[in-house]
Amino acid sequence: MSMLDGTVAAPGSPSTQAASTQATASRALPLASQQDGTYPRPQMLRSHWADLDGTWSFRNDGDDDSDDAWRAGFPDARDIVVPFPPESPASGIDEPGFHPVVWYSRPITRADLEAAGHGTSAPRVLLHFGAVDYRARVWIDGQFIGEHEGGHTPFSFDVTSALVGSANSVDADAVHTLVVRAEDDPHDVTQPRGKQDWHEDPHAIWYRRTTGIWQTVWLEAVPTTSIASLRWTNTDHATLRLTVRLRGERTGGERLRVEARWDERDEQLAVVETTLGATGDEFDVVVPIARQTNGQAEDELYWTPDTPRLIDATVTLLPARTNTGTTDTGTRSTGGGGSGATENPIDAVSSYFGVRTVGIDGGAFLLNGRSHDVRSVLNQGYWPESLLAAPSRAALRREVELIKELGFNAARNHQKIEDPRFLYWADRLGLLVWGEAPGAYAFSPRAVQRLVREWMDAVERDASHPSIVTWVPANESWGVQHIATDPAQQAYARALADVTRAIDPTRPVISNDGWEHTNSDIITIHDYEGDGGRLAATYADDAARTTLVGGIGPADRRILVGGAVDHGQPVMLTEFGGVNYQPGVQRDDAWGYTTAADGDDWISRITALYDGIRASSFLAGSCYTQLTDTMQETNGLLNADRTPKVPIEQIRRAVTGR
Repeated sequence: MSMLDGTVAAPGSPSTQAASTQATASRALPLASQQDGTYPRPQMLRSHWADLDGTWSFRNDGDDDSDDAWRAGFPDARDIVVPFPPESPASGIDEPGFHPVVWYSRPITRADLEAAGHGTSAPRVLLHFGAVDYRARVWIDGQFIGEHEGGHTPFSFDVTSALVGSANSVDADAVHTLVVRAEDDPHDVTQPRGKQDWHEDPHAIWYRRTTGIWQTVWLEAVPTTSIASLRWTNTDHATLRLTVRLRGERTGGERLRVEARWDERDEQLAVVETTLGATGDEFDVVVPIARQTNGQAEDELYWTPDTPRLIDATVTLLPARTNTGTTDTGTRSTGGGGSGATENPIDAVSSYFGVRTVGIDGGAFLLNGRSHDVRSVLNQGYWPESLLAAPSRAALRREVELIKELGFNAARNHQKIEDPRFLYWADRLGLLVWGEAPGAYAFSPRAVQRLVREWMDAVERDASHPSIVTWVPANESWGVQHIATDPAQQAYARALADVTRAIDPTRPVISNDGWEHTNSDIITIHDYEGDGGRLAATYADDAARTTLVGGIGPADRRILVGGAVDHGQPVMLTEFGGVNYQPGVQRDDAWGYTTAADGDDWISRITALYDGIRASSFLAGSCYTQLTDTMQETNGLLNADRTPKVPIEQIRRAVTGR
């Protein structure tokens, strides 16, 4: 990787105007900060993409493990609506039992390729999968394309040779057959599975499984040499680092131009152009935001839940310059000659970022250097009609809106790597998010390898989102049940937290949410005490904090293990509440941690718990369990259909105290 410092043009300078004209002239890119929430990769947009969701052919092969099953032509195929899992009603299959192996098939036509933007300037075709649980193998017209393991993370294949051939021409009448095989062993607890039950029917705190495709499948056409990925990192209050990864062959000397604009004010914030070396495919570009340097009006630009300001960016890959105009360091001044609207870019994408920092100090969680009370809710991310998959793209926006309407400024996405479009709405509408790994339930070399690989992919996917402020790679000792006494499990928990910090040192990391912390930046505790007065006593003052952190916690688990030391980290109550109340049809298997008699009693209990938290002198944040009823767990603030159990104003008053 190369670190490249570009020269920044002053807003309104000729080079800035030329860059803006060039970006407009080169291709009509969508404005990333104002997108409609349908694009599957919201922080790297191109002008065209083809949505392959919808009706596919489906075959459930049970225990059949033959990769040749597709050759039978799916004689017993049924229709399934992708991306909904076959266990869900929304899929049209609605079979909640075990599905160890399933097959999907769909035609790809010339119209799909045209929608993806395929043509002379974009001759390569990429096939993207948002998520397939758990192991996927892919063919086109019988040609094996590739495979992927990991049920929550995206993957892609270059399918140009399978769809358009060496001549790069598309037969108008050609129809190609895309086949996907998904394998998801319901009994394999070494797979990171989160809340997906290994029993046939949901029990306790676990829910129905999600097998196979459960996020969007799509096509994208790109140039021969293209921008493969972007990652934004806030290095301080006035500087960002953009990591750009390229795909395809390079000749050397290409240039990257980064233009940042605050669309709300029509204000140019930065233009950086830099020349790339002859080797490598990943480059870091420093993007200073000059107006933030001295801090007189820095709050105007900061991203917060109350002011979720997003900065639009255009990233353009340009050909090598024939009249060099470079310095001996390879960085060209954007004020020099030779730039202009006549340049044809190799590739260009639109993106966005937020200017914000997070950290901890003095027992507080810091947002933009200031203490910020985290008022969060546990979000399981399950829907009754579609399980882990959102029932619609609009539902992802509505989820964020509901969380904010209830009085929360944060959500802990529990045991799930959520759809990136949820994170876009969190970015745009202003919601802090705790990113959490779906846990495995075994401790073995295979379980370790699988979770580490999938978690690293998830962190890489989501690290650019300003809404994500904390990483949680483990929860309640799931997969490390003997961490209190087993040095190997302690080493794993420490390593998992440390490798998270290694690839993202800008956010706090929780080694094991709830108890038995090894090296957490925030000490998090789960406590389902139902009496507000007793809760207030447990978290009253510094003396209570010392007793709590240094001993056995509310769940009869040690708070610190493996030689972990209390360094004065922030303490948060990251699971509490869980009060059961069913205003409608009564489930026989319903449960919560405590039970309310009616709506008034329910609100009274929740208010008392929050009063206890508000009385604490040291708690830096909290997370209520939970946002919605989820199957047999009827302890949500909302019903499973997202309607409030009592008027939403009453819930908000209990949560906020006002």
